[in-house]
Amino acid sequence: MPTTKPRHAVTETPEVSAALHAAARRWPQDRDKPARLLRHLIDEGFKSIEPEAADRGNDRLAALHRISGSYTGLYEPGYLEDLRAEWPS
Repeated sequence: MPTTKPRHAVTETPEVSAALHAAARRWPQDRDKPARLLRHLIDEGFKSIEPEAADRGNDRLAALHRISGSYTGLYEPGYLEDLRAEWPS
């Protein structure tokens, strides 16, 4: 089938074969269509890992909010300008 989208080759290793057999049991209507079974597996895999990635991002933002403002007043006014004045031109 013609497409402008990238294609990916997958070798049927023993692990891929086992995944395809499991997918055929889960989606029997597609048991004779390995490409569709692979798409199902990819969709399910994405659904299982995407919330984890979102959680990590939310955890990072929460940590930033917790420490926000913690270093206020650590340096005196003009500190950065004084430091830069020491640099050679």
